[in-house]
Amino acid sequence: MTTPIVEMDGDEMTRVLWGMIKEKLIEPFVELKTEYYDLGLLSRNATDDRVTVEAAEATRRLGVAVKCATITPNRQRMEEYPELKKMWPSPNGTIRAILDGTAFRAPIVLPCIHPVVKNWKKPITIARHAYGDVYKAVDLATDEPGTATLSFRGAGGEEKTLDVQSVDGPAVWQAQHNRAASIRSFARSCFEYAITRRQDLWFSTKDTIAKVYDGEFKRIFAEEYESGYREKFEELGLTYFYTLIDDAVARVVRSEGGFIWALKNYDGDVMSDMVAAAFGSLAMMTSVLVSPDGTMEFEASHGTVTKHYYRYLKGEQTSTNPMATIFAWTGALRRRGEMDGISELVRFGEGLEKACLDTLQSGVMTGDLIPLAEQGFETRKVNSVEFLEAVAARL
Repeated sequence: MTTPIVEMDGDEMTRVLWGMIKEKLIEPFVELKTEYYDLGLLSRNATDDRVTVEAAEATRRLGVAVKCATITPNRQRMEEYPELKKMWPSPNGTIRAILDGTAFRAPIVLPCIHPVVKNWKKPITIARHAYGDVYKAVDLATDEPGTATLSFRGAGGEEKTLDVQSVDGPAVWQAQHNRAASIRSFARSCFEYAITRRQDLWFSTKDTIAKVYDGEFKRIFAEEYESGYREKFEELGLTYFYTLIDDAVARVVRSEGGFIWALKNYDGDVMSDMVAAAFGSLAMMTSVLVSPDGTMEFEASHGTVTKHYYRYLKGEQTSTNPMATIFAWTGALRRRGEMDGISELVRFGEGLEKACLDTLQSGVMTGDLIPLAEQGFETRKVNSVEFLEAVAARL
């Protein structure tokens, strides 16, 4: 390698796997160069979360990053980690806001594992808007009667105010926002990705309820399609259509798959896990954040696997599935190779993915996948270390 990739370390069991993957599957084969940032919860706490911003800025500078799963603290985590100064925000949310990209999530599909939704024959890619909504929202709890208002003060002095609600007792409040420029980048990224993948694009919100907020998403998508993409879509025989999210869910379940489903930030977070689980396992869902300038950050879609981590701390062997984390590394290495013209690095990424898939298809699996394998398919349960060693042997 010539140019480094940004390496963002994480938390708990995925942090343990991170080191194993590098040691067993990457460093013996690649002269790895990374710019390292520790995004573990205690490191973020020690730096007042500055390390997350620095990692995102380095990603924008170097063009490629690979990220381990991280903890986003809630009240339970605040009790678990009493040294925390505050309930730090989601590092993914911070990074997405800085890079202003779209997260494309797709399942890793195996012939020996049939989706729970029996009519799904092709992968469904979730295109998740990566800015705003709940992840940049502000929250407030009140304990007395009163009225909440939402106000905007323009730079030119104009003010707008809406009454939110009057309450007669304790209540909770939330205000969220989005930027028209980010929504437009999201729309363009989705249309471009659909053209690249030669797949239909679906987009869904709930504009019948959130008439202004979701309505703006719908309007911008329609405007971008008509002004820049309709001709190309028709030329390629592709379809773009909008429908309400509840209707979209029904259509998705009845479909054969093989399309891109664009969703707002929170909707994409939820539906990507549903799609991953239905295709096999949350540990088999890849994710890449794509910025308008081509910057890419690769990560697994799942969390830090807390239960396995506590078993690991007791000295127990765990059968944690490392596939999505491995594919985060292969995606980043391939992208670095493509950008720097290093064909050997591209081939290595492809070879490592094939070694993983061939290992699974041979029946060597972590515990989460064995119950999902088709009846009669011979399997052998292995722990995480044994799985990585089996992949390394094939590689």
